[in-house]
Amino acid sequence: MLISIGHVTRYTYGLPAACSVHTLRLTPPSFEGQRVLSWRVEMPEIAGAVQYRDAFGNVSHLVSIPRSYDEISIIARGVVETKDKSGLVRGLMEAAPVRIFLRETPKTAPDGNIRALVADVAQADPIDRMHDLMRLVGERVEYAVGTTTASTSAAEALRAGRGVCQDHAHVFISAARLMGFPARYVSGYFLTGDVLGSEAQHAWAEVYINGLGWLGFDPANQICPTESYIRLGCGLDSLSAAPITGNRTGGGNENLDVFVEVQQQSSAQQQ
Repeated sequence: MLISIGHVTRYTYGLPAACSVHTLRLTPPSFEGQRVLSWRVEMPEIAGAVQYRDAFGNVSHLVSIPRSYDEISIIARGVVETKDKSGLVRGLMEAAPVRIFLRETPKTAPDGNIRALVADVAQADPIDRMHDLMRLVGERVEYAVGTTTASTSAAEALRAGRGVCQDHAHVFISAARLMGFPARYVSGYFLTGDVLGSEAQHAWAEVYINGLGWLGFDPANQICPTESYIRLGCGLDSLSAAPITGNRTGGGNENLDVFVEVQQQSSAQQQ
């Protein structure tokens, strides 16, 4: 499948920002089942950016803007060819050892409710256990936009029983690590269809299973990633996998607008 992506992030400020530094994880990798045909990231000073792979293997850009501004737009766009690998992730440049993804973070630290969730996973086979966990997370965390924030933890989302894809992924990761499975947070895009809870900018989880490797699970949609998913980056949680992070001086009253368009493209369009 050929998929075109357009991702625009626009910041505006009531008071000018004096200067800023941005880390962009906005470049998808090519691996088995995903081939980047074209890709471009645009923003002020991007020509002077330092490009590198971070600790998790994500293609990253470090961009410094040494002047004042009252608005800024960051644009990522391109075309990616995907194939359904039933969630199996192979061929990535793996920078971090697998065991690092057992590490808890404030967003994924388990509490009594997550431990109780793990106790309800009945299956013995590792793959079946993860599918059962995915089902339970979907049942116990209702998909509801606007009920959580970027700072909501897995424990808080499960306690509330509501959340979005970020929260589903955090709960799943927390529970999987509690069971001894390395698990990581994945940011990316999803070609929306008739699946409940779908959204263009998306997040899911990957779990490492001995003898198999990394396998993706999307509790928000109750499926393993298919050809409709474009993988962008990964990390221990949503913070370390965030497409855009940064620091600035000045720039009071920030407003953020994000527009993401993901469309299937025909071979004729690509030509």
